[in-house]
Amino acid sequence: MTTASQLRVKIFADGADLAAMLELYRNPLVRGFTTNPTLMRRAGVADYRAFAREVLTHIPDRPISFEVFADEFAEMRRQAREITTWGESVYVKIPITNTRGESSIPLVRELTHAGIKVNVTAMLTLDQVRDVTAALSGGAPAYVSVFAGRIADTGRDPVPLMAAALEFLALSPNAELIWASTREVLNVVQADAIGCHIITVTTDVLHKLGGLGKDLHEYSLDTVRTFRADAVRAGYALDASVRPGA
Repeated sequence: MTTASQLRVKIFADGADLAAMLELYRNPLVRGFTTNPTLMRRAGVADYRAFAREVLTHIPDRPISFEVFADEFAEMRRQAREITTWGESVYVKIPITNTRGESSIPLVRELTHAGIKVNVTAMLTLDQVRDVTAALSGGAPAYVSVFAGRIADTGRDPVPLMAAALEFLALSPNAELIWASTREVLNVVQADAIGCHIITVTTDVLHKLGGLGKDLHEYSLDTVRTFRADAVRAGYALDASVRPGA
């Protein structure tokens, strides 16, 4: 079993808690960062621009994605053109559609060929990957985020789809595939096995990577010891003098 240090897939931390991001910045396994408005809201971010600028002050040298939050393409364009000025390492996240299901591919094509690094996000189908790949061809460095975890949430195996997505991206060497919405450490192993370029990992999953390749007998014993220690701490007792039903 591969250890975390042997992984070929690049690990990007997914979150918007500044303290956690700074801690992960010191972790050599973490090669980049991604955020989104939902994560920012959960973290209590009130000022989008101020938060982004503070993050980039402390993390200036690793790829980091900030997402537009408009629903009209003209405003998406304006926001993207501002966000890209925040730093050389910044990628602008553009959702694959707006909330009305209208494709953002024309905007993606315009931005990437204007030299703006984009991260096209919220994709779940191969036809979306195919069309985005064509739009990105010949443009600036880009990421293609396919939400493999959400695909799995529907009962579908995401691995064949992600492998097929990699074949599409071979036609656009400027673009890298992100395995997004990771649910468990197994997803990291799956992404690595198919040659996926990047996987986004939450803090809790990243902490579990230390168990990658752990001996299962040892893990079993650790589990038993945890149950025993928690029972002792809780003070649980079954008094032998008390008969059942008494």
